[in-house]
Formats: sequence, structure tokens, C-alpha cells
Amino acid sequence: MTFQFDDATQVWPRGDGTLSARVHDGWDIGGNANGGYLLALVAAAMRHATGRPLPVALSCHYLAPINDADVVIETSIIKVGKAFTTALATMRHGERIIVMASGTLADGFSVGGLAHETRSSPQIPPIADLASRDTSSSGMPGLMSKLDVRLHPDDVGFALGTPSGRALVRGWCAFRDTRPVDALALTLMCDALPPAMFNLSGAPGWVPTVHLSFYLRGVPAPGPIVAEFATHHLHGGMFEEDGLLWDSTGALVAQSRQLALLPR
Repeated sequence: MTFQFDDATQVWPRGDGTLSARVHDGWDIGGNANGGYLLALVAAAMRHATGRPLPVALSCHYLAPINDADVVIETSIIKVGKAFTTALATMRHGERIIVMASGTLADGFSVGGLAHETRSSPQIPPIADLASRDTSSSGMPGLMSKLDVRLHPDDVGFALGTPSGRALVRGWCAFRDTRPVDALALTLMCDALPPAMFNLSGAPGWVPTVHLSFYLRGVPAPGPIVAEFATHHLHGGMFEEDGLLWDSTGALVAQSRQLALLPR
């Protein structure tokens, strides 16, 4: 079975570290490709360039919006080590630079050693107990036709005109076509839930990402992902959002932080 995410993140080598790709329609918010989706595309290119499957740490700058267009991703290897390979990637549409990213990739994680946790997965009703959003809903972002996002009942106030007043959003996330969640999928899901600051402003809209950092903390077990996003500082027309993603066993598998502009 061919899954939509695999088609949407496919890259084709052209030689000299350059790859062709397509920014597919339907992975957008208000007609602009989702930042997590663009991160997944450049991560796919860096995986191909380095020959290593796990995007351990990614840093992505967003320079211009795009959707439904062919792009070229130029990659270069900075360092090859025993455990990690570090690479750069630039996505272009014609002469226009869309994103610039750096990444550290690996083959696997060390086993054993010191472990320390101060946070655990939030308490959310089982995914089966939460209603899935109808994909035919008017005004639904294209991305939500690909992802099944089910929010904690306490965090849906922004959509009902009664924002909670707390910049927090929690929920389950899975692919609608049942694609298993792997390391590459987490780069998408780190930007998949509605922005937490919607529960302050109650004003949904396109939130342009300026910069997004992603850390892979583990390979997820089968099943949906529990995600939590929170904003602590909003001023000067910008805000940060910190994300934590846990797998179905309650293991932390990814962290993210982004700097974004207020909704447009």
C-alpha cells in the first residue's frame, strides 16, 4: 500500500547532492504548505544525502511560502562521524529560496545509560472517545484531511468562540490513511496541532513559522502520537511554541520549538 505522506515526501536525486521534489497540495494551512510538512521534505532530502535514516536534530528557517509546486533541494555534507552525519539543505522554487535547514542524522540511538524524566505524557481521554473531525467540514485546513487530530476537550474552546485563556493545546495525532508513525512522520507532527496561542486570542488563521527546531528522542512504537504544545511568551507580534510528542507507550519521542508570527 502506498501512503499519502510517502508520496508527498518523495525526492529524486539529480546528482551533486541536488534532489527534485514536489510540494504537494493538501498539506497546507490556508493555501500555504505547513511548516512541519516542509521540514519533513528537507529531512527526507537529508536522509537521502547522508544515507542515515534518523533526523536527530533539525533547524529550519522559513523564507517564503509555497504550495502545490515543484522544488529543488540542494544538500551538502558538513561532517561524517561514527555516530552522526551533519548536512545542510536549501529548498528552491526557481530562484526563490523557500527554506534553509541544517540537520544531524544517525543510524540509531545508544542503549542504556543515565535516564532522567521530569515530564510524562498528559492525561487525555482515549482517542476512540474523542470525535474525529469531518474531512468535509467547511474551512478545514488541507493538512487536516491527511491527519486525524483529536484535541483534549479542555483545549477546543478557541474553535467554539470560548478560548480557555491558557496557551495550551493537547491531543492525539495519526494519519487518516493508517500510515505507521515513524521518525520522519514526527517532523510533520511537531507542527500539526492548532497553535496553542489560539486559546488566548480565539482567532484562528495562518500562523507563519519563522524558525522551527526539532529533536528526535526515540523511534515511536506503533500507534497514534500524543502531542502537547504550549506558548509562554507572546509580544512584538511573535510567539514561541514548545512541543512534546509521546508514543502510544508513553515514551517521549520528539521535542520541538518554533518562533512564529501572529495569525494572518
